[in-house]
Amino acid sequence: MHKSTKPIPTQAIFCGRTAFYTRILRLYLARRAVSNLPQYEMITTQLAPIALFCYNRPLHLQETLEALRRNPLASQSELVVFADGPKDEADAILVREVRALLDGTQGFGHTKIKVAEHNQGLARSVIKGVSELLENHEKVIVLEDDMLCTTDFLDYMNSVLTVYQGRPDIFSVTGYTPPISLPAAYGEEVYLVPRASSWGWGTWRDRWRKADWQVEGFEKIRADSGFRNRMEAGGEDLWPMLVKQQRGQIDSWAIRWTYSQVQHQAYGLYPAKSKIKNIGTDGSGTNFTFKTAAYGQELVEGNLSLPPDLQPEPTVVEAFRRFYSLPWRVKLKNRIKHGI
Repeated sequence: MHKSTKPIPTQAIFCGRTAFYTRILRLYLARRAVSNLPQYEMITTQLAPIALFCYNRPLHLQETLEALRRNPLASQSELVVFADGPKDEADAILVREVRALLDGTQGFGHTKIKVAEHNQGLARSVIKGVSELLENHEKVIVLEDDMLCTTDFLDYMNSVLTVYQGRPDIFSVTGYTPPISLPAAYGEEVYLVPRASSWGWGTWRDRWRKADWQVEGFEKIRADSGFRNRMEAGGEDLWPMLVKQQRGQIDSWAIRWTYSQVQHQAYGLYPAKSKIKNIGTDGSGTNFTFKTAAYGQELVEGNLSLPPDLQPEPTVVEAFRRFYSLPWRVKLKNRIKHGI
C-alpha cells in the first residue's frame, strides 16, 4: 500500500522558483558588476613573466629594478634577466658590476639570471630571449635596463594582455606613449596605431611566432608604394630604418617587429598617459648616443579603461605619425647618402 502524498502548495512552488531565479539574478549581476570594474581588477591568476634585458649600465639597471619592485605584483611575478656579455675588456668591468648587482636581486616571486659569455647585441638577445620565454608561456612583459615604470605598470600590462589576448589584430601592447596631444574628441584612455613600441611592452606567443625576422618579402615590398604608405602611417622614420636594417647598416629587432605588424595589418596598443619613462636617452645607450628629452618625462599612475572592442581612430593615428615625422635635414641625408 502506497503512502499518499499531499500536493505541494502553489505558494511553496512559487517561493522555491523565486529563490532559484533570485540566485541566478544575483550571479548575473555579480558577473556584470565584475565586468564593469576597472580592468586592472580582472587580471588572471597566471601573471605574465617579465623579461629584462641588460648590458653594461649598472646604475640604470638599479633604478629600473627599484621602480619595478615597487609594483605590488612584483612579488608574485617571475623575473628573467638576460645579461649580455662584454664586447671588449673596457666593457668587462661594467658588465661585472651589472652581474654583481643582479646576484642580490630580491623582491620578485621568482628570479632567473641568464648571462651570456660573449656579446650578442640587443637585437639577437631580445629575439632569442623572448622566444625562449614564450615557449613555456602564452604572454610576456619586456623591459630593458633603462626603463622606469609606475607602481601600477604590472597591473596595467597584465590587464591589457588579458583583455586583448583574443584580438589577433593587436600584435603588441606597451606602457609607453610619446608626448603627443590626442584629439579633444577622442574619449578613450588607450589607442591603437600601426607601430610597435620597444619601451616597456608585451605580446603573446601566437603573434610573436608570426614575426618575419629575415624580412623575406623585402624585395617585393620595395616596389609596393601602398605597403610603404601603410608603414609610414606609424611614422616617417620607419621605412628608412627598415631599408637600413636590410642593408646591414643597423641591427634592430624593433623595426622588424613593426614590419611584421604592418605585414599582418595589425596594431600596437598604447596608453594615453605614459607608465614608462626611458632614462637611457642621456647619451649612455647604444641606440641613444646623444642626450634628448624629446620622448617624454612624465609618468602617470592610475587605472585606465580598456574597452575590448577598441578600434583605431584616424585622427589619433595622424597625431602619432606627426610626432615621428623626420626633419627635412634627415630626409635630405637619407636621400643623398642612402638613396631612400
